[in-house]
Amino acid sequence: MAEIAIIGAGLAGSEAAWQLARLGHRVRLHEMRPETLTPAHLTAHAAEMVCSNSFKSDDPCSATGILKAELARLGSFILEKAVRHRVPAGNSLAVDRDAFALDVTESLRYLPNLHWIPGMVSAPDPALPTLIATGPLTADPLAEWLSATCGGRRLFFYDAIAPIVEADSIDMSVAFRASRYGKGAADFINCPLDHDQYERFLDALLAAPRAELHDFDTPFFEACLPIEVMADRGRETLRHGPMKPVGLDDPRTGRWPHAAVQLRQDSLAGGLFNMVGFQTRLRWDAQREVFRLIPGLENAAFARLGSIHRNTYVEAPSVLDATLAVRGQPQLWLCGQLSGVEGYLESAACGLAAALFIDGALRGVPPEPLPRETVLGALLHYISHAPLKDFSPMNAMLGLLPELPEGLLDHRALKRAGGTRALKQAKGQAFRERSLEHLEHYLSGKGIVR
Repeated sequence: MAEIAIIGAGLAGSEAAWQLARLGHRVRLHEMRPETLTPAHLTAHAAEMVCSNSFKSDDPCSATGILKAELARLGSFILEKAVRHRVPAGNSLAVDRDAFALDVTESLRYLPNLHWIPGMVSAPDPALPTLIATGPLTADPLAEWLSATCGGRRLFFYDAIAPIVEADSIDMSVAFRASRYGKGAADFINCPLDHDQYERFLDALLAAPRAELHDFDTPFFEACLPIEVMADRGRETLRHGPMKPVGLDDPRTGRWPHAAVQLRQDSLAGGLFNMVGFQTRLRWDAQREVFRLIPGLENAAFARLGSIHRNTYVEAPSVLDATLAVRGQPQLWLCGQLSGVEGYLESAACGLAAALFIDGALRGVPPEPLPRETVLGALLHYISHAPLKDFSPMNAMLGLLPELPEGLLDHRALKRAGGTRALKQAKGQAFRERSLEHLEHYLSGKGIVR
Protein backbone atom coordinates (compact mmCIF):
# COMPACT_ATOMS: atom_id res chain seq x y z
CA MET A 1 0.00 0.00 0.00
CA ALA A 2 0.95 3.66 -0.23
CA GLU A 3 3.04 5.71 2.18
CA ILE A 4 1.54 8.85 3.69
CA ALA A 5 2.79 11.55 6.03
CA ILE A 6 0.60 12.84 8.84
CA ILE A 7 1.82 15.97 10.60
CA GLY A 8 0.43 16.34 14.10
CA ALA A 9 -0.54 13.68 16.66
CA GLY A 10 -3.49 15.46 18.23
CA LEU A 11 -6.98 13.98 18.26
CA ALA A 12 -7.49 14.34 14.50
CA GLY A 13 -4.02 13.19 13.51
CA SER A 14 -4.10 10.23 15.90
CA GLU A 15 -7.48 9.06 14.58
CA ALA A 16 -6.37 9.40 10.97
CA ALA A 17 -3.04 7.66 11.62
CA TRP A 18 -4.72 4.71 13.32
CA GLN A 19 -7.30 4.29 10.57
CA LEU A 20 -4.83 4.53 7.68
CA ALA A 21 -2.32 2.21 9.34
CA ARG A 22 -5.03 -0.35 10.05
CA LEU A 23 -6.05 -0.13 6.40
CA GLY A 24 -2.52 -1.22 5.48
CA HIS A 25 -0.92 2.08 4.52
CA ARG A 26 2.57 2.99 5.74
CA VAL A 27 2.14 6.02 7.97
CA ARG A 28 4.84 8.53 8.94
CA LEU A 29 3.43 10.32 11.97
CA HIS A 30 5.28 13.58 12.74
CA GLU A 31 4.90 15.21 16.15
CA MET A 32 7.03 18.14 17.33
CA ARG A 33 6.49 17.50 21.03
CA PRO A 34 8.40 17.09 23.32
CA GLU A 35 11.26 18.78 21.44
CA THR A 36 9.00 21.80 20.87
CA LEU A 37 6.10 22.43 23.23
CA THR A 38 3.12 24.68 22.56
CA PRO A 39 1.82 27.38 24.92
CA ALA A 40 -0.85 24.93 26.12
CA HIS A 41 0.49 21.35 25.97
CA LEU A 42 2.30 19.78 28.90
CA THR A 43 3.30 16.31 27.63
CA ALA A 44 4.62 14.47 24.59
CA HIS A 45 1.53 12.22 24.46
CA ALA A 46 -0.67 11.96 21.41
CA ALA A 47 -4.22 13.30 21.69
CA GLU A 48 -3.45 15.46 24.74
CA MET A 49 -6.58 17.40 25.71
CA VAL A 50 -5.64 20.85 26.99
CA CYS A 51 -8.78 23.00 27.27
CA SER A 52 -11.24 20.46 28.63
CA ASN A 53 -11.66 16.73 29.21
CA SER A 54 -15.13 16.54 27.66
CA PHE A 55 -16.40 14.95 24.45
CA LYS A 56 -19.77 16.61 25.05
CA SER A 57 -23.31 15.29 25.42
CA ASP A 58 -24.28 11.62 25.16
CA ASP A 59 -27.93 12.50 24.52
CA PRO A 60 -28.69 10.17 21.56
CA CYS A 61 -30.90 12.81 19.94
CA SER A 62 -28.39 15.67 20.18
CA ALA A 63 -25.93 16.58 17.44
CA THR A 64 -22.99 15.18 19.42
CA GLY A 65 -24.95 12.05 20.35
CA ILE A 66 -25.69 11.40 16.69
CA LEU A 67 -22.08 12.14 15.76
CA LYS A 68 -20.92 9.57 18.33
CA ALA A 69 -23.26 7.00 16.80
CA GLU A 70 -21.76 7.74 13.39
CA LEU A 71 -18.24 7.42 14.77
CA ALA A 72 -19.09 4.14 16.50
CA ARG A 73 -20.40 2.78 13.19
CA LEU A 74 -17.19 3.93 11.47
CA GLY A 75 -15.00 2.26 14.11
CA SER A 76 -13.52 5.36 15.69
CA PHE A 77 -10.28 4.73 17.53
CA ILE A 78 -10.52 7.92 19.61
CA LEU A 79 -14.13 7.28 20.64
CA GLU A 80 -13.28 3.76 21.76
CA LYS A 81 -10.41 5.07 23.91
CA ALA A 82 -12.59 7.85 25.33
CA VAL A 83 -15.25 5.37 26.42
CA ARG A 84 -12.58 3.19 27.99
CA HIS A 85 -11.27 6.07 30.10
CA ARG A 86 -14.51 7.89 30.86
CA VAL A 87 -15.08 9.59 34.21
CA PRO A 88 -18.43 10.54 35.78
CA ALA A 89 -19.87 13.59 33.98
CA GLY A 90 -23.65 13.29 34.02
CA ASN A 91 -25.05 12.93 30.51
CA SER A 92 -21.70 13.76 28.89
CA LEU A 93 -18.62 11.79 27.89
CA ALA A 94 -15.61 13.09 29.82
CA VAL A 95 -12.29 11.30 30.25
CA ASP A 96 -9.30 10.99 32.52
CA ARG A 97 -7.20 13.01 30.11
CA ASP A 98 -3.79 11.65 31.19
CA ALA A 99 -4.80 7.98 31.04
CA PHE A 100 -6.63 8.58 27.76
CA ALA A 101 -3.67 10.27 26.04
CA LEU A 102 -1.19 7.67 27.30
CA ASP A 103 -3.38 4.82 25.98
CA VAL A 104 -3.73 6.52 22.57
CA THR A 105 0.04 7.04 22.40
CA GLU A 106 0.95 3.48 23.32
CA SER A 107 -1.60 2.03 20.90
CA LEU A 108 -0.18 4.07 18.03
CA ARG A 109 3.42 3.18 18.83
CA TYR A 110 2.63 -0.55 18.69
CA LEU A 111 1.24 -0.40 15.13
CA PRO A 112 3.82 -2.17 12.92
CA ASN A 113 3.35 0.04 9.84
CA LEU A 114 3.30 3.36 11.71
CA HIS A 115 6.60 5.18 12.10
CA TRP A 116 6.60 7.89 14.79
CA ILE A 117 8.94 10.75 13.86
CA PRO A 118 9.64 13.38 16.55
CA GLY A 119 10.53 16.95 15.65
CA MET A 120 9.07 20.01 13.98
CA VAL A 121 8.10 19.98 10.30
CA SER A 122 8.45 23.32 8.51
CA ALA A 123 6.99 22.10 5.21
CA PRO A 124 5.63 18.78 3.93
CA ASP A 125 7.66 16.47 1.75
CA PRO A 126 6.26 17.18 -1.77
CA ALA A 127 6.91 13.57 -2.76
CA LEU A 128 4.47 12.17 -0.17
CA PRO A 129 0.71 12.43 0.16
CA THR A 130 0.31 14.51 3.33
CA LEU A 131 -2.36 15.18 5.90
CA ILE A 132 -1.74 18.24 8.08
CA ALA A 133 -3.46 17.86 11.45
CA THR A 134 -1.35 20.21 13.55
CA GLY A 135 -4.33 21.77 15.26
CA PRO A 136 -4.91 25.34 16.31
CA LEU A 137 -1.44 25.61 17.86
CA THR A 138 0.39 25.01 14.59
CA ALA A 139 4.02 26.14 14.85
CA ASP A 140 4.90 29.32 13.00
CA PRO A 141 7.16 27.82 10.26
CA LEU A 142 4.51 25.35 9.09
CA ALA A 143 1.75 27.94 9.53
CA GLU A 144 3.66 30.36 7.29
CA TRP A 145 4.15 27.65 4.66
CA LEU A 146 0.46 26.82 4.84
CA SER A 147 -0.50 30.47 4.55
CA ALA A 148 1.63 30.88 1.44
CA THR A 149 0.32 27.64 -0.07
CA CYS A 150 -3.30 28.60 0.59
CA GLY A 151 -2.93 32.08 -0.85
CA GLY A 152 -2.45 33.85 2.46
CA ARG A 153 -5.82 32.74 3.78
CA ARG A 154 -5.03 31.93 7.41
CA LEU A 155 -7.05 33.19 10.35
CA PHE A 156 -6.65 33.35 14.13
CA PHE A 157 -8.70 33.48 17.28
CA TYR A 158 -7.84 33.54 20.97
CA ASP A 159 -8.72 30.46 23.02
CA ALA A 160 -8.60 30.07 26.78
CA ILE A 161 -8.16 27.25 29.30
CA ALA A 162 -10.07 26.79 32.56
CA PRO A 163 -8.42 26.13 35.95
CA ILE A 164 -8.32 22.69 37.58
CA VAL A 165 -8.94 22.38 41.34
CA GLU A 166 -7.73 19.67 43.71
CA ALA A 167 -10.83 17.86 44.99
CA ASP A 168 -9.80 17.65 48.63
CA SER A 169 -9.42 21.45 48.78
CA ILE A 170 -13.15 21.99 48.01
CA ASP A 171 -15.32 22.71 51.05
CA MET A 172 -18.10 20.14 50.71
CA SER A 173 -19.99 21.60 53.64
CA VAL A 174 -20.88 24.39 51.20
CA ALA A 175 -20.54 22.76 47.79
CA PHE A 176 -22.85 19.89 46.85
CA ARG A 177 -22.97 17.11 44.28
CA ALA A 178 -25.77 17.19 41.70
CA SER A 179 -26.56 17.06 38.00
CA ARG A 180 -29.12 19.47 36.59
CA TYR A 181 -32.72 18.43 37.31
CA GLY A 182 -31.40 15.23 38.90
CA LYS A 183 -30.62 13.70 35.51
CA GLY A 184 -28.23 10.79 35.88
CA ALA A 185 -25.82 10.45 38.76
CA ALA A 186 -24.77 13.45 40.87
CA ASP A 187 -21.50 13.78 38.98
CA PHE A 188 -20.84 17.53 39.27
CA ILE A 189 -19.67 19.47 42.30
CA ASN A 190 -21.69 22.70 42.55
CA CYS A 191 -20.64 25.84 44.40
CA PRO A 192 -23.76 27.96 45.15
CA LEU A 193 -23.73 31.76 45.35
CA ASP A 194 -26.46 33.99 46.76
CA HIS A 195 -27.13 37.47 45.35
CA ASP A 196 -24.54 39.30 47.43
CA GLN A 197 -21.86 36.65 46.88
CA TYR A 198 -22.45 36.76 43.13
CA GLU A 199 -22.22 40.57 43.03
CA ARG A 200 -19.02 40.54 45.10
CA PHE A 201 -17.49 37.89 42.84
CA LEU A 202 -18.51 39.81 39.73
CA ASP A 203 -17.01 43.08 41.00
CA ALA A 204 -13.70 41.35 41.72
CA LEU A 205 -13.71 39.55 38.37
CA LEU A 206 -14.31 42.75 36.40
CA ALA A 207 -11.63 44.64 38.31
CA ALA A 208 -8.95 41.91 38.18
CA PRO A 209 -5.85 42.40 35.99
CA ARG A 210 -5.76 40.42 32.76
CA ALA A 211 -2.92 38.89 30.79
CA GLU A 212 -1.74 41.06 27.91
CA LEU A 213 -2.63 40.05 24.36
CA HIS A 214 0.00 40.51 21.68
CA ASP A 215 -2.34 40.66 18.68
CA PHE A 216 -5.09 43.16 19.38
CA ASP A 217 -6.95 42.49 16.12
CA THR A 218 -7.30 38.75 16.83
CA PRO A 219 -10.84 37.97 18.06
CA PHE A 220 -11.93 35.67 20.85
CA PHE A 221 -13.70 32.48 19.82
CA GLU A 222 -17.36 32.93 20.73
CA ALA A 223 -17.86 29.29 21.74
CA CYS A 224 -15.05 29.47 24.31
CA LEU A 225 -15.03 33.02 25.65
CA PRO A 226 -12.99 33.87 28.75
CA ILE A 227 -15.31 34.27 31.70
CA GLU A 228 -14.28 37.88 32.27
CA VAL A 229 -15.07 38.73 28.64
CA MET A 230 -18.56 37.30 29.14
CA ALA A 231 -18.90 39.38 32.31
CA ASP A 232 -17.96 42.51 30.34
CA ARG A 233 -21.16 42.04 28.33
CA GLY A 234 -23.48 42.53 31.30
CA ARG A 235 -23.86 41.66 34.96
CA GLU A 236 -26.42 38.92 34.29
CA THR A 237 -24.48 37.25 31.46
CA LEU A 238 -22.73 34.70 33.67
CA ARG A 239 -26.00 33.74 35.41
CA HIS A 240 -27.36 32.76 31.99
CA GLY A 241 -24.12 31.08 30.95
CA PRO A 242 -21.53 29.06 32.89
CA MET A 243 -22.96 30.12 36.28
CA LYS A 244 -26.55 29.23 35.42
CA PRO A 245 -28.24 27.82 38.56
CA VAL A 246 -31.22 26.30 36.75
CA GLY A 247 -32.00 22.71 37.77
CA LEU A 248 -29.62 22.66 40.74
CA ASP A 249 -31.35 22.26 44.11
CA ASP A 250 -29.11 23.37 46.97
CA PRO A 251 -29.69 20.73 49.72
CA ARG A 252 -29.25 23.41 52.40
CA THR A 253 -32.19 25.48 51.08
CA GLY A 254 -34.12 23.14 48.79
CA ARG A 255 -34.05 25.88 46.14
CA TRP A 256 -31.92 26.93 43.20
CA PRO A 257 -29.14 29.32 44.22
CA HIS A 258 -28.81 32.77 42.67
CA ALA A 259 -25.82 31.48 40.68
CA ALA A 260 -23.63 28.37 40.70
CA VAL A 261 -20.19 27.27 39.61
CA GLN A 262 -19.98 23.67 38.39
CA LEU A 263 -16.87 21.51 38.60
CA ARG A 264 -16.47 18.38 36.47
CA GLN A 265 -14.25 15.43 37.37
CA ASP A 266 -10.99 15.55 35.43
CA SER A 267 -9.25 12.32 36.47
CA LEU A 268 -10.48 8.78 36.99
CA ALA A 269 -9.23 8.75 40.57
CA GLY A 270 -11.46 11.75 41.28
CA GLY A 271 -8.70 13.93 42.69
CA LEU A 272 -9.00 16.77 40.18
CA PHE A 273 -12.00 18.84 39.04
CA ASN A 274 -12.25 21.24 36.10
CA MET A 275 -14.08 24.57 36.57
CA VAL A 276 -16.72 24.21 33.84
CA GLY A 277 -16.92 27.20 31.52
CA PHE A 278 -14.29 29.18 33.47
CA GLN A 279 -11.83 29.74 30.65
CA THR A 280 -9.88 32.83 31.61
CA ARG A 281 -7.15 35.31 30.69
CA LEU A 282 -6.81 36.68 34.23
CA ARG A 283 -3.28 36.88 35.55
CA TRP A 284 -2.43 33.89 37.71
CA ASP A 285 -2.24 35.81 40.98
CA ALA A 286 -5.63 37.35 40.21
CA GLN A 287 -7.16 33.93 39.48
CA ARG A 288 -6.25 32.66 42.93
CA GLU A 289 -7.69 35.75 44.57
CA VAL A 290 -10.91 36.01 42.54
CA PHE A 291 -11.85 32.35 42.28
CA ARG A 292 -11.38 31.84 46.03
CA LEU A 293 -14.31 34.24 46.49
CA ILE A 294 -16.55 31.43 45.23
CA PRO A 295 -18.25 29.67 48.17
CA GLY A 296 -16.66 26.27 48.66
CA LEU A 297 -13.42 27.33 46.96
CA GLU A 298 -12.12 29.66 49.68
CA ASN A 299 -9.14 27.34 50.24
CA ALA A 300 -8.94 25.94 46.72
CA ALA A 301 -5.63 24.43 45.64
CA PHE A 302 -5.18 24.86 41.89
CA ALA A 303 -3.49 21.98 40.08
CA ARG A 304 -3.51 24.16 36.97
CA LEU A 305 -4.46 27.79 36.48
CA GLY A 306 -6.21 29.12 33.41
CA SER A 307 -4.36 30.63 30.45
CA ILE A 308 -4.95 32.01 26.98
CA HIS A 309 -3.25 31.34 23.66
CA ARG A 310 -3.68 32.18 20.00
CA ASN A 311 -5.17 29.49 17.79
CA THR A 312 -4.90 29.12 14.04
CA TYR A 313 -7.38 27.88 11.45
CA VAL A 314 -7.67 28.24 7.68
CA GLU A 315 -10.42 30.00 5.78
CA ALA A 316 -11.85 26.61 4.92
CA PRO A 317 -14.50 27.64 2.35
CA SER A 318 -11.79 29.07 0.10
CA VAL A 319 -9.18 26.41 0.90
CA LEU A 320 -10.88 23.02 1.28
CA ASP A 321 -13.50 20.90 -0.45
CA ALA A 322 -15.90 18.65 1.46
CA THR A 323 -13.37 15.79 1.36
CA LEU A 324 -10.85 17.96 3.24
CA ALA A 325 -8.57 18.16 0.20
CA VAL A 326 -6.76 21.46 -0.36
CA ARG A 327 -8.05 23.02 -3.55
CA GLY A 328 -5.41 23.02 -6.29
CA GLN A 329 -2.97 20.97 -4.19
CA PRO A 330 -3.04 17.29 -5.17
CA GLN A 331 -2.03 14.97 -2.34
CA LEU A 332 -2.59 17.53 0.42
CA TRP A 333 -5.37 17.37 3.02
CA LEU A 334 -6.12 19.26 6.24
CA CYS A 335 -8.20 18.06 9.19
CA GLY A 336 -9.08 18.83 12.78
CA GLN A 337 -9.37 22.28 14.26
CA LEU A 338 -6.90 23.66 11.72
CA SER A 339 -9.52 22.89 9.05
CA GLY A 340 -12.24 24.94 10.74
CA VAL A 341 -14.09 22.48 12.95
CA GLU A 342 -14.30 23.22 16.67
CA GLY A 343 -14.25 20.74 19.54
CA TYR A 344 -12.44 17.57 20.52
CA LEU A 345 -15.16 15.24 19.27
CA GLU A 346 -15.47 17.11 15.97
CA SER A 347 -11.68 17.05 15.51
CA ALA A 348 -11.48 13.29 15.98
CA ALA A 349 -14.41 12.84 13.61
CA CYS A 350 -12.69 15.05 11.05
CA GLY A 351 -9.56 12.89 11.30
CA LEU A 352 -11.59 9.74 10.70
CA ALA A 353 -13.28 11.29 7.66
CA ALA A 354 -9.90 12.40 6.30
CA ALA A 355 -8.63 8.82 6.60
CA LEU A 356 -11.61 7.53 4.59
CA PHE A 357 -11.08 10.12 1.85
CA ILE A 358 -7.31 9.62 1.69
CA ASP A 359 -7.60 5.84 1.62
CA GLY A 360 -9.96 6.13 -1.35
CA ALA A 361 -7.68 8.60 -3.14
CA LEU A 362 -4.64 6.38 -2.65
CA ARG A 363 -6.56 3.45 -4.11
CA GLY A 364 -7.66 5.51 -7.10
CA VAL A 365 -11.29 5.85 -6.01
CA PRO A 366 -12.87 9.22 -6.93
CA PRO A 367 -13.49 11.27 -3.77
CA GLU A 368 -17.08 11.41 -2.57
CA PRO A 369 -18.14 13.57 0.39
CA LEU A 370 -20.05 12.02 3.26
CA PRO A 371 -23.83 12.45 3.00
CA ARG A 372 -25.06 15.83 4.20
CA GLU A 373 -27.78 13.98 6.12
CA THR A 374 -25.08 12.79 8.54
CA VAL A 375 -23.81 15.16 11.21
CA LEU A 376 -20.22 14.64 10.08
CA GLY A 377 -21.09 15.15 6.43
CA ALA A 378 -23.09 18.27 7.24
CA LEU A 379 -20.21 19.71 9.28
CA LEU A 380 -17.68 19.13 6.50
CA HIS A 381 -20.09 20.56 3.94
CA TYR A 382 -20.51 23.66 6.07
CA ILE A 383 -16.81 24.42 6.51
CA SER A 384 -16.20 23.98 2.79
CA HIS A 385 -19.25 25.99 1.61
CA ALA A 386 -19.90 28.58 4.34
CA PRO A 387 -19.97 32.29 3.46
CA LEU A 388 -16.47 33.73 3.71
CA LYS A 389 -17.64 36.79 5.61
CA ASP A 390 -16.95 36.30 9.32
CA PHE A 391 -16.11 32.60 8.89
CA SER A 392 -15.14 30.98 12.21
CA PRO A 393 -14.72 27.38 13.45
CA MET A 394 -17.93 25.37 13.73
CA ASN A 395 -19.22 22.75 16.17
CA ALA A 396 -21.54 19.87 15.32
CA MET A 397 -25.10 21.25 15.34
CA LEU A 398 -28.46 19.90 14.18
CA GLY A 399 -29.02 23.22 12.41
CA LEU A 400 -26.38 22.21 9.83
CA LEU A 401 -28.47 19.24 8.67
CA PRO A 402 -30.96 19.43 5.80
CA GLU A 403 -34.52 19.83 7.06
CA LEU A 404 -36.61 16.71 7.59
CA PRO A 405 -39.26 15.96 4.94
CA GLU A 406 -42.41 17.98 5.47
CA GLY A 407 -45.09 15.97 7.26
CA LEU A 408 -42.67 13.46 8.76
CA LEU A 409 -43.48 14.72 12.26
CA ASP A 410 -46.85 15.84 13.54
CA HIS A 411 -45.66 18.98 15.34
CA ARG A 412 -49.00 19.84 16.87
CA ALA A 413 -49.67 16.37 18.22
CA LEU A 414 -46.17 16.12 19.70
CA LYS A 415 -46.50 19.50 21.39
CA ARG A 416 -49.89 18.56 22.81
CA ALA A 417 -48.52 15.29 24.13
CA GLY A 418 -45.27 16.53 25.65
CA GLY A 419 -44.63 20.15 24.77
CA THR A 420 -41.63 21.62 23.02
CA ARG A 421 -39.26 19.12 24.63
CA ALA A 422 -41.16 16.16 23.15
CA LEU A 423 -41.03 17.77 19.72
CA LYS A 424 -37.30 18.42 20.07
CA GLN A 425 -36.62 14.81 21.07
CA ALA A 426 -38.75 13.43 18.23
CA LYS A 427 -36.96 15.65 15.75
CA GLY A 428 -33.57 14.59 17.07
CA GLN A 429 -34.55 10.93 16.85
CA ALA A 430 -35.66 11.40 13.24
CA PHE A 431 -32.35 13.10 12.41
CA ARG A 432 -30.51 10.20 14.06
CA GLU A 433 -32.38 7.50 12.14
CA ARG A 434 -31.94 9.34 8.85
CA SER A 435 -28.24 9.91 9.52
CA LEU A 436 -27.42 6.28 10.23
CA GLU A 437 -29.49 5.13 7.26
CA HIS A 438 -27.60 7.43 4.88
CA LEU A 439 -24.26 6.49 6.41
CA GLU A 440 -25.02 2.80 5.90
CA HIS A 441 -25.95 3.45 2.27
CA TYR A 442 -22.72 5.43 1.77
CA LEU A 443 -20.57 2.65 3.22
CA SER A 444 -22.27 -0.14 1.29
CA GLY A 445 -22.05 1.85 -1.92
CA LYS A 446 -18.30 2.09 -1.51
CA GLY A 447 -17.93 -1.51 -0.42
CA ILE A 448 -16.60 -0.42 2.98
CA VAL A 449 -17.04 -3.06 5.64
CA ARG A 450 -16.56 -1.90 9.25
